[in-house]
Amino acid sequence: MLQASAYAAQSDQSGLAPFTLERRDLRPDDVAIEIDYCGVCHTDIHFVQNDWGMTQYPVVPGHEIVGRVTAVGSNVTGFKAGDVVGVGCMVDSCRHCEPCKEGLEQYCLEGMTPTYNGEDRHDHSITFGGYSEAIVVSDRFVVSIPERLDPAAAAPLLCAGITTYSPLRHYGVKPGDKVGVIGMGGLGHMGIKFARALGAEVTVFTRSEHKVPEARSQGADHVIVSTDEAQMAAAAGAFDFMLDTVPVQHDLNPYLALLRYDGTHILVGLLEPVEPPLQAGNLVLGRRVLAGSLIGGMPETQEVLDFCAEHDIACDVEMLDIRHINEAYERVQSGDVKYRFVIDMATLKGDGR
Repeated sequence: MLQASAYAAQSDQSGLAPFTLERRDLRPDDVAIEIDYCGVCHTDIHFVQNDWGMTQYPVVPGHEIVGRVTAVGSNVTGFKAGDVVGVGCMVDSCRHCEPCKEGLEQYCLEGMTPTYNGEDRHDHSITFGGYSEAIVVSDRFVVSIPERLDPAAAAPLLCAGITTYSPLRHYGVKPGDKVGVIGMGGLGHMGIKFARALGAEVTVFTRSEHKVPEARSQGADHVIVSTDEAQMAAAAGAFDFMLDTVPVQHDLNPYLALLRYDGTHILVGLLEPVEPPLQAGNLVLGRRVLAGSLIGGMPETQEVLDFCAEHDIACDVEMLDIRHINEAYERVQSGDVKYRFVIDMATLKGDGR
């Protein structure tokens, strides 16, 4: 067993504080990784605060992990010490169901094992995430970070990146399509970049007039302020796709009305009941589709990293000293980050312990 320094929450009111955990000895298919960077996802905050009522404490968040391989198990051939690698939102799955066989481990019929707050399938321990100095993961759930990518900026691609890339690819966004991106946070700004790289004409929807220049600077062709009824009415029936990145309840009906017939509205941020209710006519009368998408499988996670290297795409990040993690959570909740915090794990060694 390897002892590793980390930050953990002990309760829904405790915030995050220094913690020591144990990483398992290497299994034959394992990769040991010294963590250099870890992105801060809004999901981390939900788990720390037990917003979804499923947190097992202590919880060590973090599922946007980039680091260097320090050792590999006896059966590992794809990685070696010194390789720069990443770990995303899951660390295991059943590996034998139909989705797993198709490389869609996120839809494992037995439930994928999340990087933190999950139960290890072998020893039944609780998984601890990337707010730590080291992690041990099965090689199937490790990806290579291309040399052309900045490792720190690559970390959020393992969640924010794949979450927006996967549905655009799955639903076949192509040159000339009109794509609306709803929301301008960590997910939304990546959605703009991917849709543009795929050749789409991109419109950002924001409630905030002050975000119009930001959206244009990210590459949006157009920006619509969604609280402006005239702007929304003028866009009726214009879009092939809506990529909806908003993580809280919001009215979907005005956006469904903006889709052309056979258009698709894709939810990637909302996990709660839809409220207010859908007007079914918005779907039925235009043969429109309301869809959802969850991260991506391991082959596609490697694909998005390679795609970003090829197209010079990176997440916009603000580097973070882990000792300021609780203040960073407050800033995320108030929308005061452009667009993703990434923890520099070198600061973990300087936390005074």
